[in-house]
Amino acid sequence: MQITTTFRHMESSEPLKAYAQEKLDKVQKYIDEPIVAQVFLTVEKIRHIAEITITARGITIKASEETNDMYAALDAVTDKIERQLRRYKERIKAHKPGNDSTDRRVKKTILAAESIEQSQEPVIIKSNTFSIKPMSVEEAVMQMDLLNKDFLVFTDSSTEDINVIYRRKDGNFGLIEPQKG
Repeated sequence: MQITTTFRHMESSEPLKAYAQEKLDKVQKYIDEPIVAQVFLTVEKIRHIAEITITARGITIKASEETNDMYAALDAVTDKIERQLRRYKERIKAHKPGNDSTDRRVKKTILAAESIEQSQEPVIIKSNTFSIKPMSVEEAVMQMDLLNKDFLVFTDSSTEDINVIYRRKDGNFGLIEPQKG
């Protein structure tokens, strides 16, 4: 597991780094390799905030906790990550895993800052690059829940079409599928 620890508004602390490493080692049993974890430890006045982002084989899980003690914040955020991973692992057992060799990369270009100021038309300000793993609709809903997102673009494993799943205001989900014809 590759762990990057970032300290914000506080001094770098080896004991905190080691504690975060120890807590994340316990979480590692839920995910296949390779795992990349980013830990952000922030102090704002009396608030201690621990944020963790874990990326592994097509899934990304984020969690954040805030307490008045950094060790307690790390405990709480790793417990939250562990619950999410356990739930993910249980759900994935019910589905057949997709073929990971068909992962695709989505790439977009970002316009230079000078051209944004000169342009009168809307432009793309932010762009994300992520790997698209073919998955079922149920897996897409699960991934969307893990990421705490309102929508997810994915490749349907049965049709190999690009679909969009989104969260409706009533709490249910909507699915947008391409029309053939």
